Amino acid sequence: MNIMRAFTISAVVALGAAACSTATTTDETTSASPTTTASPMPTKVTVVTHDSFAVPDDVLAAFEAGSGLDVTFVAPGDAGTLVNQLVLTKDAPLGDVVYGVDNTFASRAIEAGVFADYTSDARAATDAAAYAIEGSQALTAIDFSDVCLNIDLAAFGGDLPAPRTFDNLLDPAYSGMVSVTNPATSSPGLAFLMATIAAKGDAWPEYWSALNDNGLRVTASWSDTYYTDFSAPNYGGDYPIVLSYASSPPFEAVDGQPTTAALLDTCFRQVEYAGVLAGAQNPQGAQQVVDWMLSDDFQASVPENMYVYPVSTAVTVPAEWAQYAPLAADPWTIDPTTIDAKRDEWIQTWTDTVLN
Repeated sequence: MNIMRAFTISAVVALGAAACSTATTTDETTSASPTTTASPMPTKVTVVTHDSFAVPDDVLAAFEAGSGLDVTFVAPGDAGTLVNQLVLTKDAPLGDVVYGVDNTFASRAIEAGVFADYTSDARAATDAAAYAIEGSQALTAIDFSDVCLNIDLAAFGGDLPAPRTFDNLLDPAYSGMVSVTNPATSSPGLAFLMATIAAKGDAWPEYWSALNDNGLRVTASWSDTYYTDFSAPNYGGDYPIVLSYASSPPFEAVDGQPTTAALLDTCFRQVEYAGVLAGAQNPQGAQQVVDWMLSDDFQASVPENMYVYPVSTAVTVPAEWAQYAPLAADPWTIDPTTIDAKRDEWIQTWTDTVLN
């Protein structure tokens, strides 16, 4: 439920007084001097995000009540689709502010001029600075996690041990068990591709060819892979090895017992950002949204609603995450500059190798 508080802006009498914008009027029946009137600040702000975004109603309502803003969300698709749409619509932006651009796609959007620079003064901005894109003030880190393969624990044990590494997945024993997402349309999919490139170097296409030959399934989005394909008890699909996050397993516990686990040797560290859109109708409101996403209320809501870690060190994650959702000790990484230079080539090579 949205709660909106109307802003009231007083008339500005002196021509030299500061205001966002002014309109001049003259009383034609007298010789009175012209007066100026301040234009009201807009109260509507549109947040463009991916389709996995979630925030509790009470957290949103408190922000709207405190700021006087009326927040609308637009979700054109997965994070990869989100960035594609941002670039295509940069001259007529879909909204005012964006959440969900990650470090595998961020440089593309920045290079395309999608964002306006903004540096938040929120307390958690200092923590967010640790994940800043070098040489840019366009994006503010909001959360992070490790993208990795997750397994359905019930499918393994006895004669078939759980896989641990990329190479294990090529064993015929795991044929037809793996579901991942397309890196051209999904940020987790692209993050997983980056992990295999970091692990296999120039031999990564051969690795994917072998994985494909071992019965690989590819979907368009993380939600398709996880919620539809995963054979874990909460979903009942046909694939016991799926692409998700290191922070996913706590949410799959049944009667206090884990039913899934992340393969921490397959992880890529993913960071998600928010940014003010260039050409926003309400840039001030957009900046307030970025500040809100760094607030304690929003940051504390991130783990249980989006299954990722908040950037703020002032909030705590659920206690069970230490046991069921540890981050990878040594996740795979690639420099964002290299990703920017090679992304399109890598995606095309992957498409030619896996889908054609």
